[in-house]
Amino acid sequence: MESSRPCTNCKARTLISDHDGNVFCSSCGSVQDFDNFQHHFGGINCPTGTFVHTGTAGSGNAYNFKETKIYYAKQSIENITSLLDFSPPKKDEVRAMIETITEGEYGQGDWFPVLIGACAYVVMRKDSKSLALVEVGDKVGCDVYELGRMVKRVVQFMELKLPEFDIVDSFQQAVQTCFFAVSVDEDKIEKMLKQGIFLVQCMMKWYLTTGRRPLPVVVAVLVFVAQLNEVNLRIEDVAMELHVGVATCKLRYKELLESLVKVAQVLPWGKDITVKNILTNAPFVLQYMELKSMSKRGEKKIGVENAGFDLDDLVGGCLSYEMEYGSDCYGVANDAQYFKLQDKSAPPRLTSDDLETLKISHECLSMIYSEYSNEVSIADSVGECGNNTRRKRGRGCDLFGCKEWWKGKSELSRKLLLKEILEKDVGLDAMPPSFVAGCLAYQRRREKIKAAKLRIDKIRCPQNNDSGDNGNLCISEGVCLGKKRGRRRKVYVDWEDLIVETLLLHQVQEEEIEKGHYNTLLDLHVLNSGNMREALAWRKSI
Repeated sequence: MESSRPCTNCKARTLISDHDGNVFCSSCGSVQDFDNFQHHFGGINCPTGTFVHTGTAGSGNAYNFKETKIYYAKQSIENITSLLDFSPPKKDEVRAMIETITEGEYGQGDWFPVLIGACAYVVMRKDSKSLALVEVGDKVGCDVYELGRMVKRVVQFMELKLPEFDIVDSFQQAVQTCFFAVSVDEDKIEKMLKQGIFLVQCMMKWYLTTGRRPLPVVVAVLVFVAQLNEVNLRIEDVAMELHVGVATCKLRYKELLESLVKVAQVLPWGKDITVKNILTNAPFVLQYMELKSMSKRGEKKIGVENAGFDLDDLVGGCLSYEMEYGSDCYGVANDAQYFKLQDKSAPPRLTSDDLETLKISHECLSMIYSEYSNEVSIADSVGECGNNTRRKRGRGCDLFGCKEWWKGKSELSRKLLLKEILEKDVGLDAMPPSFVAGCLAYQRRREKIKAAKLRIDKIRCPQNNDSGDNGNLCISEGVCLGKKRGRRRKVYVDWEDLIVETLLLHQVQEEEIEKGHYNTLLDLHVLNSGNMREALAWRKSI
């Protein structure tokens, strides 16, 4: 069959089609392009074509917009709950909560994943299971504050009352997460778990968790017990694993060390214990805290004989140190009393009353403790066992007995109620840090008010300055105007001092100034009084 159109190559009108439907030129033999289209018509025996329209999902489906939206919403719920390792029943519970909130409409957009994360968090909190808000925000990909606002709206809509966040469960989960890929013995992990629960509940008793985020406390305790048991764990790595700020974790860690230093002051060498060496002395501090927590309030205080010390070995060690180093630990008279107490006819045992009679000095006890610590560290480095690694002085002391300092028999080693925790005695009754900071702020403002009044009186009545004693005037930040080497110290007045002076000049009550609401007081008494210009002029004239 010839075609009337010309060839695309030679322009001759000699096109011929073959039996396959292809068209070629009989003159030059070139095959013409795009000329083999065949029409397909549907019928009884012929295939039917697929026509795709708006609002459908392809061949054999007829989804409208609502059904498509619900389909993709359920896919998002499945993906996010899978990232959070939810079980199938929990996934169904999250899906049912979202369906209830949206009245079966579900949703799409950037707000819907936030709603999924909020419902997942609420479902876990309803069952008193640990799930950190920062972890959910990391999986969802939203800000923790935005997620928190959505959680609040979900709780209000569902009219729920969530239980308190369990920091002990969070610590247990953090131990499993952080030590999953670390080769640590199961016994050591169990020991660190009990020690960590003990310290977490001690921090609850010391109000270090009140008004604070719980996960930084968990990180601080976890790193401390890991270092205590010679497990290499960095605070930065744990904070990154739990999605917590490193700076906040370091602050909680510092507060934990400072609290332990306060507890350690009861030890004979407690005055030498600081934040830098508290980790070395932590076994003795925790042993004391454990024994203290096992005793009931009102009972006789734990004495030295109940804390695992042998007084005979202690005094014998003092005598050995005196003979070796020539130091007078507790005097020659006390030496005679010691040998008098060691009567052959009586059992050679010393009591706490005898220890008071001997009056052993803190320096001697600290020297013995330092020597024993060095011997234990040497024995650990050598790794030997038996009598070859034990050095005995005087009557002798088992150095490896000092390593068994943790018994784990205290009730604080397992989860307790807050009321039970507050009833325990661990050697320190601390006040909430916010309350202490508030008291110090009140005191600082009182000093500023007093200094401002003195400066105002000095300008208003300069004739009274010679009669009064202003040599030791205490003003802002506790700086004294005393004479030193014939010269007065230079005193700096900051912005807060100027505000206090302005408020006093406008007859504001001192009790109101002590509260520190400076902006509110300035709006009420200064900016709206019309005398701001006069106050500034008076300030420039000083």
